[in-house]
Amino acid sequence: MTRIKEIFESIQGEGLYVGCKQVFVRFCNCNLKCNYCDTEFAPDEYFEDFTPQELADYIKRFKNFHSISLTGGEPLLSVEFLKEFLPIAGGKVYLETNATLADKLKEVIDFVDIIAADIKLESSSGVIDSFKFHDAFFEIAKRKECFAKIVFNDKITDDEIKKCCELGIKHNILLVIQPEMQNGKMTIESSFAQETLDKFLNYYKNVRLIPQVHKFLGVE
Repeated sequence: MTRIKEIFESIQGEGLYVGCKQVFVRFCNCNLKCNYCDTEFAPDEYFEDFTPQELADYIKRFKNFHSISLTGGEPLLSVEFLKEFLPIAGGKVYLETNATLADKLKEVIDFVDIIAADIKLESSSGVIDSFKFHDAFFEIAKRKECFAKIVFNDKITDDEIKKCCELGIKHNILLVIQPEMQNGKMTIESSFAQETLDKFLNYYKNVRLIPQVHKFLGVE
């Protein structure tokens, strides 16, 4: 049994599968505390306990969705639950993760179809020295369809850009750079976003600039 903050259907607004209808399962708790996080995942007031079978049965009420997005928080903190749930999930599994828990991913990767993994920049997230965790994570994650999301603001450094591209090159993964949002708007000018994309492309060609589309649409 594990604590689930909420379950809902909506449109994926980030990364490679923007516009796809998904069932979102938001897990409680996270092992990081990012500066830009605006997601209410802590079990302070409302949450519901689910067994793996109860969650699989609950998801059956949704129709015509592309995949089941496991999000949070950090879903891999519930790896023991996932080992029981994923084989009976009832749909394609899309894992949204902060890409720091390689050992836990190893336990469930055979049951995951798509991995949307964050690369945490200190300049935007406040997370220090995350690349040592990301390298080990992507070594495992690249066995499946995988791409990286990188939230950035006007504090991004050339060294961070280079390190991200080195990860992309080493593991042959798509990098999706994502301008930081506040109150439904980008915190940077469009021109800066384009300049940042060009800096990435100087190192690595498999990079896309995709903002958080769900914020513009006004959906959860």
